[in-house]
Amino acid sequence: MVHSHPTSTTTTTNSGAAWLSNKYAKCIDGAIEAASQELRSLSLKIHDNPELGLKEFKAHAWLTEYLVSKGFSIGKSAAPELETAFIAQFGDPASKLVIGLCSEYDALPLSKPGSTEQTTSHACAHNLIAISGVAAALGLQAVIRQFNLPAQIKLFGTPSEEQDYGKVTMLNAGDFDGVDVCMMLHGANADVIYTPFLALEKATVEFFGKASHASTTPWEGINALDAAMQVYSGIALMRQQMKPDQRVHGIIEVGGQASNIIPQYTKSLYRVRAPKDAQVQELKKRVNAIFKAAARSTGCEVKFHWDGHLQDILTNEELVVRFEKWMNSQGLRYASKAQQQSKLSGSTDMGNITHAIPGIHPMFNIMNLEGIDAPSGGLHTVEFATAAATPVAHTATLRASKALAMTGVECILDPEFLKRVKQEFASRDD
Repeated sequence: MVHSHPTSTTTTTNSGAAWLSNKYAKCIDGAIEAASQELRSLSLKIHDNPELGLKEFKAHAWLTEYLVSKGFSIGKSAAPELETAFIAQFGDPASKLVIGLCSEYDALPLSKPGSTEQTTSHACAHNLIAISGVAAALGLQAVIRQFNLPAQIKLFGTPSEEQDYGKVTMLNAGDFDGVDVCMMLHGANADVIYTPFLALEKATVEFFGKASHASTTPWEGINALDAAMQVYSGIALMRQQMKPDQRVHGIIEVGGQASNIIPQYTKSLYRVRAPKDAQVQELKKRVNAIFKAAARSTGCEVKFHWDGHLQDILTNEELVVRFEKWMNSQGLRYASKAQQQSKLSGSTDMGNITHAIPGIHPMFNIMNLEGIDAPSGGLHTVEFATAAATPVAHTATLRASKALAMTGVECILDPEFLKRVKQEFASRDD
């Protein structure tokens, strides 16, 4: 989640004329605006029919049917378990230059305010991420057609970003092989191009003790809940010696079977996050030591494993500066890089893509078009889900999609620019 700040960190200017003075940008603008109402309808259908990860069958059908109607061919992921993934292609198949874009469309479970009842909601605005990828693809397509440019577009429909990290599965299956750059957008409550997403890894820890009657013979038991609580407390105490941009958080998923029985089994889930993967690995060592210490002190057996490895976003400076240029030309000015990076966010499977292919992951404010950070209504809230269906959010999505499409066009038009993009990526320090 992007941390909200009530102060303005971006500004807008009336410079739409600068945007439309470029013939390629004008072509993109016309194509995306012509599709605006269709994209709005698509966004609202996805928003009003939220589907959890790996079950996005309606969204998959609506998106692929629309893309086919616009001249894209649709392929499947090489990962058979991802039924709701797709790869939409357009352009000269003989061209070795491939511009990659990503769409997401999974929803997430969300508790209603003041209630234990859960609902499924687009509280991360994936309905807007879905159409942002489509809009950028339509803009690129229009330029490739009108100016007969030798390039391909691949729009990746990436399911279950929230839970199953679909992009990582698709990356490991080879779906992104041959892609020169890969870009996507994300709605937020602020405009940020240097997105401070955190690296992440998940732990599942189980303790095995011995059950006994909690009143008559508690001394005969080995309390697995004591071990789970020691882990919870140990991590809480460790936070004092953690850096401000590092996170460890979790829940006890299984805490016992009955209040009059010494718990013989518990299961807890934890997530470790930090700005860089190397920092995550160091935190893991400390958390592992807490797991083992809890087992020793209570006499329990412990089993734990780590999975769900997400990398931080590796923002390609060459690409993001061009994206910023095209957002500037539409009237938006960003805060300094340092200010943007001070707004810690969550984690995303797009991070793994940016460590495999040059990429960017700009975030755009869906609350207003004036560049003012929203003081409330951050991601994964009821307020944000409501905002994701507003006309302002739609306008903001299309504005950012136009800039993303133009960034892709620059990769096609300027081989020296693309060379610098790849050189920067090759010299990265992971």
